[in-house]
Amino acid sequence: MKKSELEKIRELSAVEMENKLDDLKKELFNLRFQHAINQLDNPARMKAVKKEIAIIKTVMRENELRESAEG
Repeated sequence: MKKSELEKIRELSAVEMENKLDDLKKELFNLRFQHAINQLDNPARMKAVKKEIAIIKTVMRENELRESAEG
């Protein structure tokens, strides 16, 4: 992931990050389902989605720790 994409994620509000996380989890579920029935066109997409989920969770945790330290 490029730095500019990471910066875009960091600029999102908590609600927007939650929505994006939900969308990515649904996409991962669908990709796993397609993989199970041998209809997955791009297996590398599964890895990319998992990575995006991890990045969003990391940024959410950073924000949570920053808020607890400030207040």
